[in-house]
Amino acid sequence: MAYDQKAQEHYRRELDAIRSAGLFKEERIIHDPQAVEIDVEFPAGEPVRRVINLCANNYLGLSSHPKVVAAAHAGLDRRGYGMSSVRFICGTQDVHRELERKLSGFLGTEDTLLFPSCMDANAGVFEALFSEADVLIADRLVHASIVDGMRLSKAAQDTFKHSDMEHLEEKLAEHLDKRFRVVVTDGVFSMDGDLARLDEIVALAEKYDAMVFVDDSHATGFMGATGRGSHEQTGVVGRIDLITTTLGKALGGASGGCVSGRAELVEMCRQRARPYLFSNSVPPVIVSAALAVLDLIGGSTARRDKLEENTRYWRGLLAEAGFDVKPGASPIVPVMLYNARLAQDFARGLFARGIYVVGFFFPVVAKGQARIRTQLSAAHDKAHLDRAIEAFVSVGRELGVLGLDRRQLIERFGP
Repeated sequence: MAYDQKAQEHYRRELDAIRSAGLFKEERIIHDPQAVEIDVEFPAGEPVRRVINLCANNYLGLSSHPKVVAAAHAGLDRRGYGMSSVRFICGTQDVHRELERKLSGFLGTEDTLLFPSCMDANAGVFEALFSEADVLIADRLVHASIVDGMRLSKAAQDTFKHSDMEHLEEKLAEHLDKRFRVVVTDGVFSMDGDLARLDEIVALAEKYDAMVFVDDSHATGFMGATGRGSHEQTGVVGRIDLITTTLGKALGGASGGCVSGRAELVEMCRQRARPYLFSNSVPPVIVSAALAVLDLIGGSTARRDKLEENTRYWRGLLAEAGFDVKPGASPIVPVMLYNARLAQDFARGLFARGIYVVGFFFPVVAKGQARIRTQLSAAHDKAHLDRAIEAFVSVGRELGVLGLDRRQLIERFGP
């Protein structure tokens, strides 16, 4: 049936309902390169405002680094703009294989396969590797792209309570009849910022002869002593079977992702993963820039060290001011507000004071779990964070949220 007035009215009502519930998501328009201070137009049509950026995944501050940009230009000149093909036909260049080898060395894995994004990697890996004979046992807070990827597989699916090792062990014991048991988790959980207990997960997996899959997108490049990721942070490098991660956050911030791990598993993805087989190759310009990023972070830990220092400092400022902050050690620092409209009002108040953040609410997080997710960068200086906390305190006083815990916030503003 053609798109008609009935359909138009239906979707307009749906959009009106989203607005009425305070759940409508508005884009902010950035007028310059990604950085810790940016020019932003919000709402659309309003004058551009200079703001401190506290909500990008630019963890190492490399999105617009001169050496990364120069490498991208050089890659464009030497290898062209795009491949106009998928990898297995005529879309693989020498730089693709060079980046895969460098990523394997950095992550401490046997082999790596590039994908257009980590979402594509997650969409391809489970279907390529697992069948009705297997079971995927996922932490209940895994990223949405993992959930979507698992749905594409014919494997049985189960979950365990977030970071609950006793519950995970029960699930592993329950599924001993399956050919392969696969524990599925994020390395750092993108909404709460907490770290998976990978050392305990790996120990349980080895006890029950299971595999471990980790999406490490919010850890690669900066978690662990040399920035390898959550598996280095928890002391299990070489003991994770499958890692997916992204080039679109700390490793340059453009796009691209990968599957990395056991050689046979990666090769099976090369043979069967549909997003790999049917998507154009990662553009040479991105590959070239990512190679430069790995050189930068491989030669020094200065950036991840500064990020770690900034994270401690910012968490301390928020706690001292009386905000309800999710605990953790990652540079994802959620300020909990629990009410969607309150989160949006808080974000607007901050924007008016020169701080760029976004309110997160359903369906991005569960209902009643609305928040301001702040994210630190190695490019932030303490002066940026001092200015930010002044704005947070000012808005917090204005809206009456300082010093309130979860129960008090929900009583005052509703879930």
